[in-house]
Amino acid sequence: MSLPDPRPFNIIRVFAYTADSSTAGSAFAVSPCRGKIIKMGSVTGAAVTTADTAITSKIAGTLVTGGAWTIAFTSAAAGDVDTAIPSGANSVNEDDNIEFISDGAGSGTVPTTYFADIRVS
Repeated sequence: MSLPDPRPFNIIRVFAYTADSSTAGSAFAVSPCRGKIIKMGSVTGAAVTTADTAITSKIAGTLVTGGAWTIAFTSAAAGDVDTAIPSGANSVNEDDNIEFISDGAGSGTVPTTYFADIRVS
């Protein structure tokens, strides 16, 4: 089966993991090259309960414009994917850290994998 939009070869996906995104904290990935983050997101390993969890992101300590999204608790289930398309402050250099920050508003133990798609410069 062919993909509806074949992934270009100049886009690299990096990952970060947290054991519980319903606890306030950060998870980190590292950029393997110079480029621009064109998409960010998360996939949960369990349902979020009680309240939405807000995720923000930073590159080397600088907030990414448009790099925030919500992991909703309404109709939440393991495997839910949420994404954001950054609109500014999204350039990375090799070895820059990419931080995914949870506000910890949800409850339940929610293992979460974060990702960032980097278009290589």
